[in-house]
Amino acid sequence: MEKNIQTGKRIQSRREELGMNLGDIAKEVGVAVSTIQRYEKGKIEKMKLPVIEAIAKALQVDPAWLLCQTDQMNPPLHSSIDNLIPLPKTYQIPLIGDIACGTPILAEENVEAILEVPQHIKADFALRCHGDSMIGVHIHDGDIVYIRQQPDVDNGSIAAVCIENSATLKRVYKYPDKLVLSPANPAYEPLVYTGEELSQVRILGKAVGFTSLID
Repeated sequence: MEKNIQTGKRIQSRREELGMNLGDIAKEVGVAVSTIQRYEKGKIEKMKLPVIEAIAKALQVDPAWLLCQTDQMNPPLHSSIDNLIPLPKTYQIPLIGDIACGTPILAEENVEAILEVPQHIKADFALRCHGDSMIGVHIHDGDIVYIRQQPDVDNGSIAAVCIENSATLKRVYKYPDKLVLSPANPAYEPLVYTGEELSQVRILGKAVGFTSLID
């Protein structure tokens, strides 16, 4: 009985703290005013858990606090969501659309949208992948690829390469007399450039990450 009295005192003190009257609580819980009054006086020996939970909700407290099982009126938020990972900090980079011939890659006319990118991805711009030529490295049609702008990359690196006025994503292999842009899909042949054709090719930057949509 003593425990019921203590629970009743907590109900009353919290109700008064919130500026609520007995009728307010009774209406929230769906019981008579006299029932709430009896709870507060500790005159109901067996308090049904659904009613306690309803009173706790109306009073914005933890049911365990009302039942004197804890001194913490509200449980810490992390106690029920310890498995959640906080969202990373982000910064903005442009998503490049069609590349205008002769204009710098980051020129305003090339920008399709502005993207929020996690800070751990160090990129200058992004491209939307078209086609399935890079599915061997899990980059699919529609994926967003993050590019760090640089005029050259190491052999074997995946890079965004401008050919005339369009960009493609391929592995780059450099040789003394030729440049090979290799897809990551055996259904496609490598693109090979030699002699004067090399003047048509310009490395835009190295691919440093990508994001995919879940179908």
